[in-house]
Amino acid sequence: MTVVRTPPPPLPVRDKAVLRALSPMLTRLAEEQATGVLLREHGTLYLAEGRVVHAESPLAPGLDVLLTAHGTLAGAAWQWAAARATGSLQAAELLLDSGLLPAGALELCHLDALYDAGYFALAPSSTPGRFRYDNTPRLGPLPSVPVVALERETLRRRLLLHRLWRDPAADSAPLIRADPARAAPVTPRQRAVLDRVDGVRTAVEIARNLGRQAFHTLVDVRRLAAAGHVTPVTATPPLTEPVPPPPPPVTDPDIALLKRLRDALEAL
Repeated sequence: MTVVRTPPPPLPVRDKAVLRALSPMLTRLAEEQATGVLLREHGTLYLAEGRVVHAESPLAPGLDVLLTAHGTLAGAAWQWAAARATGSLQAAELLLDSGLLPAGALELCHLDALYDAGYFALAPSSTPGRFRYDNTPRLGPLPSVPVVALERETLRRRLLLHRLWRDPAADSAPLIRADPARAAPVTPRQRAVLDRVDGVRTAVEIARNLGRQAFHTLVDVRRLAAAGHVTPVTATPPLTEPVPPPPPPVTDPDIALLKRLRDALEAL
Protein backbone atom coordinates (compact mmCIF):
# COMPACT_ATOMS: atom_id res chain seq x y z
CA MET A 1 0.00 0.00 0.00
CA THR A 2 1.30 3.41 -0.96
CA VAL A 3 1.34 6.01 1.77
CA VAL A 4 0.84 9.55 0.59
CA ARG A 5 2.53 12.08 2.81
CA THR A 6 0.97 15.53 2.70
CA PRO A 7 2.70 18.58 4.18
CA PRO A 8 1.03 20.20 7.19
CA PRO A 9 -1.11 23.25 6.42
CA PRO A 10 0.57 26.63 6.89
CA LEU A 11 -0.05 28.46 10.10
CA PRO A 12 -2.68 31.18 9.76
CA VAL A 13 -1.54 34.78 9.64
CA ARG A 14 -3.93 37.26 11.25
CA ASP A 15 -2.88 40.17 9.11
CA LYS A 16 -0.45 40.32 6.21
CA ALA A 17 0.59 43.76 7.40
CA VAL A 18 2.59 42.14 10.20
CA LEU A 19 4.96 40.79 7.55
CA ARG A 20 5.84 44.25 6.27
CA ALA A 21 7.81 47.04 7.88
CA LEU A 22 5.72 50.04 8.77
CA SER A 23 8.45 52.39 7.58
CA PRO A 24 11.15 51.09 5.23
CA MET A 25 13.15 54.26 5.92
CA LEU A 26 13.04 53.59 9.66
CA THR A 27 14.13 49.99 9.09
CA ARG A 28 17.07 51.16 7.00
CA LEU A 29 18.07 53.72 9.63
CA ALA A 30 18.00 51.02 12.29
CA GLU A 31 20.25 48.81 10.17
CA GLU A 32 22.64 51.74 9.69
CA GLN A 33 22.57 52.46 13.45
CA ALA A 34 21.84 56.05 12.50
CA THR A 35 21.51 58.91 14.95
CA GLY A 36 19.14 61.77 14.25
CA VAL A 37 15.50 62.80 13.96
CA LEU A 38 12.88 61.18 11.71
CA LEU A 39 10.12 63.65 10.86
CA ARG A 40 6.83 62.12 9.77
CA GLU A 41 3.39 63.56 9.11
CA HIS A 42 1.91 62.64 12.49
CA GLY A 43 4.94 62.62 14.75
CA THR A 44 8.70 62.61 15.27
CA LEU A 45 11.03 59.78 16.24
CA TYR A 46 14.44 60.42 17.82
CA LEU A 47 17.05 57.78 17.04
CA ALA A 48 20.40 57.10 18.67
CA GLU A 49 22.61 54.37 17.20
CA GLY A 50 19.57 52.94 15.43
CA ARG A 51 17.38 52.75 18.55
CA VAL A 52 14.35 54.89 19.36
CA VAL A 53 15.13 57.02 22.39
CA HIS A 54 12.16 59.38 22.27
CA ALA A 55 8.97 60.10 20.31
CA GLU A 56 6.63 63.06 20.06
CA SER A 57 3.29 63.60 18.34
CA PRO A 58 0.67 66.35 18.44
CA LEU A 59 -1.88 63.53 18.78
CA ALA A 60 -0.42 62.19 22.03
CA PRO A 61 -0.01 63.89 25.41
CA GLY A 62 3.63 64.65 26.09
CA LEU A 63 5.82 63.41 28.88
CA ASP A 64 5.06 66.57 30.86
CA VAL A 65 1.32 65.81 30.87
CA LEU A 66 1.77 62.18 31.88
CA LEU A 67 4.10 63.16 34.73
CA THR A 68 2.16 66.08 36.17
CA ALA A 69 -1.50 65.13 35.62
CA HIS A 70 -1.79 62.73 38.56
CA GLY A 71 0.73 64.15 40.99
CA THR A 72 3.75 62.07 40.01
CA LEU A 73 5.62 65.33 39.53
CA ALA A 74 4.77 68.89 40.54
CA GLY A 75 4.10 71.21 37.61
CA ALA A 76 6.63 73.70 38.96
CA ALA A 77 9.35 71.04 38.92
CA TRP A 78 8.70 70.27 35.25
CA GLN A 79 8.74 73.97 34.39
CA TRP A 80 12.05 74.32 36.19
CA ALA A 81 13.58 71.47 34.18
CA ALA A 82 12.03 72.56 30.87
CA ALA A 83 13.50 76.05 31.26
CA ARG A 84 16.99 74.56 31.54
CA ALA A 85 16.73 71.96 28.77
CA THR A 86 16.36 71.97 24.99
CA GLY A 87 13.54 69.42 24.87
CA SER A 88 11.35 67.13 26.93
CA LEU A 89 13.88 64.28 26.83
CA GLN A 90 16.64 66.49 28.20
CA ALA A 91 14.21 67.91 30.80
CA ALA A 92 13.37 64.37 31.96
CA GLU A 93 17.05 63.49 32.29
CA LEU A 94 17.66 66.68 34.27
CA LEU A 95 14.85 65.72 36.67
CA LEU A 96 16.41 62.31 37.07
CA ASP A 97 19.90 63.70 37.70
CA SER A 98 18.52 66.24 40.20
CA GLY A 99 16.71 63.58 42.22
CA LEU A 100 13.35 65.32 41.80
CA LEU A 101 11.72 62.20 40.40
CA PRO A 102 12.21 58.50 41.17
CA ALA A 103 14.01 56.67 38.39
CA GLY A 104 11.38 53.93 38.12
CA ALA A 105 8.46 56.35 37.77
CA LEU A 106 10.27 58.39 35.14
CA GLU A 107 11.28 55.32 33.14
CA LEU A 108 7.72 54.01 33.06
CA CYS A 109 6.27 57.36 32.01
CA HIS A 110 8.99 57.77 29.40
CA LEU A 111 8.23 54.38 27.83
CA ASP A 112 4.49 55.09 27.95
CA ALA A 113 5.02 58.40 26.14
CA LEU A 114 7.41 56.82 23.63
CA TYR A 115 5.07 54.00 22.59
CA ASP A 116 2.06 56.32 22.64
CA ALA A 117 3.59 58.98 20.38
CA GLY A 118 5.33 56.30 18.29
CA TYR A 119 1.98 54.71 17.49
CA PHE A 120 0.79 57.95 15.88
CA ALA A 121 4.15 58.76 14.30
CA LEU A 122 4.05 55.45 12.42
CA ALA A 123 0.48 55.93 11.22
CA PRO A 124 -0.07 55.85 7.44
CA SER A 125 0.73 59.24 5.96
CA SER A 126 0.24 61.07 2.69
CA THR A 127 3.74 62.60 2.72
CA PRO A 128 7.16 60.89 2.86
CA GLY A 129 9.22 61.06 6.01
CA ARG A 130 12.40 63.12 6.31
CA PHE A 131 15.46 62.17 8.34
CA ARG A 132 17.90 64.71 9.72
CA TYR A 133 21.23 63.33 10.86
CA ASP A 134 21.99 64.88 14.22
CA ASN A 135 24.24 63.90 17.09
CA THR A 136 21.93 65.45 19.71
CA PRO A 137 19.89 62.29 20.45
CA ARG A 138 21.98 59.88 22.50
CA LEU A 139 21.63 56.72 24.52
CA GLY A 140 21.17 58.31 27.92
CA PRO A 141 19.96 56.96 31.26
CA LEU A 142 16.36 56.58 30.11
CA PRO A 143 15.39 53.34 28.32
CA SER A 144 15.39 53.13 24.53
CA VAL A 145 13.64 50.56 22.35
CA PRO A 146 14.64 48.76 19.14
CA VAL A 147 12.82 49.85 15.99
CA VAL A 148 11.41 46.35 15.51
CA ALA A 149 9.88 46.46 19.00
CA LEU A 150 8.15 49.78 18.31
CA GLU A 151 6.80 48.55 14.98
CA ARG A 152 5.58 45.28 16.48
CA GLU A 153 3.76 47.10 19.29
CA THR A 154 2.24 49.58 16.82
CA LEU A 155 0.87 46.74 14.69
CA ARG A 156 -0.51 45.00 17.79
CA ARG A 157 -2.32 48.19 18.77
CA ARG A 158 -3.79 48.62 15.30
CA LEU A 159 -5.15 45.09 15.33
CA LEU A 160 -6.60 45.58 18.81
CA LEU A 161 -8.50 48.72 17.79
CA HIS A 162 -9.75 46.99 14.65
CA ARG A 163 -11.12 44.08 16.70
CA LEU A 164 -12.84 46.39 19.17
CA TRP A 165 -14.60 48.61 16.62
CA ARG A 166 -13.83 48.75 12.92
CA ASP A 167 -14.86 52.34 12.23
CA PRO A 168 -11.80 54.59 12.80
CA ALA A 169 -13.88 57.79 12.67
CA ALA A 170 -14.21 57.73 16.47
CA ASP A 171 -10.43 58.19 16.78
CA SER A 172 -10.31 61.70 15.33
CA ALA A 173 -13.82 63.19 15.08
CA PRO A 174 -15.62 65.02 17.91
CA LEU A 175 -17.75 62.64 19.95
CA ILE A 176 -21.38 62.85 21.02
CA ARG A 177 -23.46 60.71 23.36
CA ALA A 178 -25.51 57.96 21.74
CA ASP A 179 -28.77 56.44 22.99
CA PRO A 180 -28.07 55.59 26.67
CA ALA A 181 -31.19 53.43 27.00
CA ARG A 182 -29.67 50.70 24.83
CA ALA A 183 -26.10 51.05 26.03
CA ALA A 184 -24.31 48.52 28.22
CA PRO A 185 -22.84 49.42 31.65
CA VAL A 186 -19.44 51.11 31.69
CA THR A 187 -16.35 50.76 33.86
CA PRO A 188 -15.14 53.65 36.05
CA ARG A 189 -12.33 54.30 33.57
CA GLN A 190 -14.78 54.47 30.67
CA ARG A 191 -17.10 56.66 32.74
CA ALA A 192 -14.34 59.27 33.07
CA VAL A 193 -14.05 59.33 29.28
CA LEU A 194 -17.81 59.39 28.77
CA ASP A 195 -18.23 62.31 31.17
CA ARG A 196 -16.02 64.42 28.90
CA VAL A 197 -17.90 63.67 25.67
CA ASP A 198 -19.52 66.99 24.77
CA GLY A 199 -19.80 67.06 20.98
CA VAL A 200 -16.63 69.13 20.71
CA ARG A 201 -13.78 67.12 22.22
CA THR A 202 -12.04 64.38 20.26
CA ALA A 203 -10.53 61.26 21.82
CA VAL A 204 -7.08 62.87 21.80
CA GLU A 205 -8.39 65.98 23.55
CA ILE A 206 -10.12 63.82 26.15
CA ALA A 207 -6.85 61.96 26.73
CA ARG A 208 -4.99 65.22 27.26
CA ASN A 209 -7.71 66.46 29.62
CA LEU A 210 -7.47 63.26 31.66
CA GLY A 211 -3.69 63.10 31.53
CA ARG A 212 -3.80 59.63 29.99
CA GLN A 213 -2.10 58.01 27.05
CA ALA A 214 -3.94 58.74 23.82
CA PHE A 215 -3.94 55.14 22.60
CA HIS A 216 -5.52 53.84 25.81
CA THR A 217 -8.20 56.49 25.44
CA LEU A 218 -8.81 55.31 21.87
CA VAL A 219 -9.39 51.82 23.29
CA ASP A 220 -11.96 53.21 25.73
CA VAL A 221 -13.65 55.24 23.01
CA ARG A 222 -13.93 52.30 20.62
CA ARG A 223 -15.34 50.11 23.38
CA LEU A 224 -17.86 52.83 24.20
CA ALA A 225 -18.76 53.09 20.51
CA ALA A 226 -19.18 49.33 20.23
CA ALA A 227 -21.42 49.36 23.33
CA GLY A 228 -23.60 52.13 21.90
CA HIS A 229 -22.53 54.93 24.25
CA VAL A 230 -20.82 57.32 21.83
CA THR A 231 -20.75 58.07 18.14
CA PRO A 232 -18.52 60.39 16.10
CA VAL A 233 -19.81 63.64 14.73
CA THR A 234 -19.67 63.33 10.98
CA ALA A 235 -19.56 66.10 8.41
CA THR A 236 -22.09 64.32 6.21
CA PRO A 237 -25.20 66.50 5.77
CA PRO A 238 -28.52 64.94 6.80
CA LEU A 239 -30.36 62.98 4.18
CA THR A 240 -33.26 64.85 2.56
CA GLU A 241 -35.77 63.88 -0.03
CA PRO A 242 -34.48 64.84 -3.48
CA VAL A 243 -36.45 67.58 -5.20
CA PRO A 244 -37.95 66.10 -8.39
CA PRO A 245 -37.28 68.05 -11.58
CA PRO A 246 -40.23 69.96 -13.10
CA PRO A 247 -42.17 68.06 -15.77
CA PRO A 248 -41.29 68.89 -19.36
CA PRO A 249 -43.64 71.33 -21.13
CA VAL A 250 -46.47 69.78 -23.14
CA THR A 251 -46.21 70.55 -26.83
CA ASP A 252 -48.79 68.19 -28.37
CA PRO A 253 -52.09 70.20 -28.86
CA ASP A 254 -54.35 67.21 -28.24
CA ILE A 255 -52.60 66.39 -24.95
CA ALA A 256 -52.75 70.06 -23.96
CA LEU A 257 -56.51 70.10 -24.59
CA LEU A 258 -57.00 66.98 -22.49
CA LYS A 259 -55.00 68.50 -19.65
CA ARG A 260 -57.15 71.65 -19.72
CA LEU A 261 -60.32 69.53 -19.61
CA ARG A 262 -58.94 67.52 -16.69
CA ASP A 263 -58.03 70.69 -14.79
CA ALA A 264 -61.52 72.12 -15.42
CA LEU A 265 -63.22 68.95 -14.18
CA GLU A 266 -61.03 68.84 -11.04
CA ALA A 267 -61.96 72.46 -10.32
CA LEU A 268 -65.77 71.66 -10.30
